[in-house]
Amino acid sequence: MTYRGHVCNGVVVLDDAVALPEGLDVKVEPMESGPAESAAKDIPTLYERLEPFIGKAEGLPPDASVNLDHYLYGVPKQE
Repeated sequence: MTYRGHVCNGVVVLDDAVALPEGLDVKVEPMESGPAESAAKDIPTLYERLEPFIGKAEGLPPDASVNLDHYLYGVPKQE
């Protein structure tokens, strides 16, 4: 018997409420990609969107990573 479903947060969810026995071996075969999946390929990744800004932080103090709270909120510096 064949059941149809979709992937939601990385988990296969069947479209119909089917009570399958626990531990049952199943076979999952992806179907042809539809228009929604091909459209998702056109959306740039987070890396692609932020790539122009990589390495652009200039003029920061050398201890900025350690004392970020000092520079943002004025807490005492860590040495």
